Amino acid sequence: MHRVSALAFLLLLLSVATDASVHTYSGDKFADKGNAFVVHGGSEGIYSSAPNHNDTSSAANGDSYIRFERITFRRNKDFTNFSSLPIQAVVFEVEDRETIGGSAYGGQRAVCCTSDLAKLGVCTEGQVIHRPSAENSDWPKVFGVSFEMDEDVAALPLKSIEITKTGMYNLYFIHCDPRLKEIVVEGKTVWKNPSGYLPGRMAPMKIFYQFMSFAFVFLGIFWFSQYARSWKDVFPLQNCITVVITLGMFEMALWYFDYAEFNETGVRPMGTTIWAVTFGTVKRTVARMVILMVSMGYGVVRPTLGGLTSKVVMLGGTFFLASEVLELVENVGAVSDLSGKARLFLVLPSAVLDVFFILWIFTSLSATLNKLQARRMLVKLDIYRKFTNALAVAVIVSVGWICYELYFKSKDIYNEKWQNAWVIPAFWQVLSFSLLCVICVLWAPSQNSTRYAYRDDGSEEFDRDETTLTLIKPSPISKEVRSLPDDRSVQGNNGISNGDLEEDKTE
Repeated sequence: MHRVSALAFLLLLLSVATDASVHTYSGDKFADKGNAFVVHGGSEGIYSSAPNHNDTSSAANGDSYIRFERITFRRNKDFTNFSSLPIQAVVFEVEDRETIGGSAYGGQRAVCCTSDLAKLGVCTEGQVIHRPSAENSDWPKVFGVSFEMDEDVAALPLKSIEITKTGMYNLYFIHCDPRLKEIVVEGKTVWKNPSGYLPGRMAPMKIFYQFMSFAFVFLGIFWFSQYARSWKDVFPLQNCITVVITLGMFEMALWYFDYAEFNETGVRPMGTTIWAVTFGTVKRTVARMVILMVSMGYGVVRPTLGGLTSKVVMLGGTFFLASEVLELVENVGAVSDLSGKARLFLVLPSAVLDVFFILWIFTSLSATLNKLQARRMLVKLDIYRKFTNALAVAVIVSVGWICYELYFKSKDIYNEKWQNAWVIPAFWQVLSFSLLCVICVLWAPSQNSTRYAYRDDGSEEFDRDETTLTLIKPSPISKEVRSLPDDRSVQGNNGISNGDLEEDKTE
């Protein structure tokens, strides 16, 4: 009989995870894994029951358990002329993974008990090999049911397993009978934490999104109060920032309600999740386009993007589609259920487009800074330097965090660090919010906003061939230069002085 290494078997199966505390099985078929036939029933981080938990109907009653409800196995009616070996449910904590499986005489480890192992008296042939945990002799939990002669349906008894130790728990339905062809499992299991039905690794995100909702509210109060007081002096860039803040407020609120409902019912609300994903994707797309337009000088040193408008819109639309598909699969479905190639197929386009955004942003910033310095627009040059520094810090921190994320996932093969996993997605939200705050401070609406806006007086014409980045502080303008009138300002209406010199004097 073909055998498989238990370590490789668990490595393959433990990598699968779902985001639903009510796991439903609708005719799931058993897969051939070595000498066993397996259905993965779920993997979740669960906190131990509270010492003084109560039996109220509230989801947050302090009780933790895995409950089996109406689990039935069906076999083809053409193959009911024999009594089968047992079909077993195996529940174990990830630290006890070595208690599942065994080997005879130092050979390869197998999940199902073989004739050689049965002769040694360590297991019963045709059943799952398991040994008591060193920490708790009652674990792992293994129980099952068999098909009797002429039966095509076998049902597991109703059972609830209380969780008394915090850990990553795994459930598999396993049988070792090759005669059971086309057998399927139906029913559901309910996984509960002390605070509700949210999986343990997702529970902190509910509090996090609540915090982020308040953070966006405070940012919105600051921005909209400034906007209301100086609405006559608002220029197009500030309107774009207003859109990003509004989208962020909706996104955080939707994510919070999504997690709150998930926690109460154990089933993720499809509609709320889709709306949260869509608002988040639109916000990220608009934010990237706004940063790119700022880098190009839109609304500050140029009135329009000219021929670049269609290219910016095309890049933004492509990024939206790639990100929306990825986010929907990750949140509405489960990206971890996909193969490595399928995952790469979804992640790669979004990552490539992000890199393209970054390269285009810094190339545009280089040209804009160079032109501002050449024209000695010191007020705008100062604000763009601060903006460039903030972007550079954000990119450096992002690269460092990506390296940490890869290290974290490479070292956490069995999801043993699930209690800290929420920090990884939360970091990206905090980083993007921090960058938005910097932009809001730099371009906050005020009565002096017109100093940062483009003025169509002929003083802000740029040469198109300047593309290099120069961050050397310009030398001060001599008094002789300051005293020279500008020909255009003399010929202009009402004797308006040159815009560049006015900006210089405000310094």
